Amino acid sequence: MTQSPPDPPGTPATGPAADQFLDWQALPARARLLFLLANAPPLAFACALGGSLLAKLGAVLLDADGAGGLPMVLVGAALGLLIGGGLGGMLGHKQFRHTYWRLDPEGLALRRGRMWLRETRVPVTRVQHLDLKRGPLQRRRGLATLVVHTAGTRNSSVVVPNIDFDDAQFLRDRLGRQIDLDHDD
Repeated sequence: MTQSPPDPPGTPATGPAADQFLDWQALPARARLLFLLANAPPLAFACALGGSLLAKLGAVLLDADGAGGLPMVLVGAALGLLIGGGLGGMLGHKQFRHTYWRLDPEGLALRRGRMWLRETRVPVTRVQHLDLKRGPLQRRRGLATLVVHTAGTRNSSVVVPNIDFDDAQFLRDRLGRQIDLDHDD
């Protein structure tokens, strides 16, 4: 069996490596924790603060001399922490489950949300440059964030968070190659 020669530079990629990205791609399961960590702690802290302030207000209104106010504040903070952490975890899980990306011959697409669906398309001709960002938790989990900088001033970059590192490199190389081809014309 003979192998076909490699495609010359400038030929659109074909075969399994390119075809696998024509459908919407979900984020890898190992990215779930990063979405949870991005949402749960800030919301838990904000709700704990709000709960303690509401409990303090209730203590002042119910007990004019201030006796017993500290336990109410601690209970309010603990309830706020639990409720906020739970809501933040649920929000992070939903963001993880409803984030998809796709690479097709026209460019990159990013789809987020379920009730308020946002789909962002970046034509290859609008891509200026590409960045890969990897924090310590992303490196540990084999993930990366792809930042696609586009021409224009409003929303001039599209961020694809927490995708597989190999996929991010492939997207960067593929879109970067398309940029080079467009500039050569």
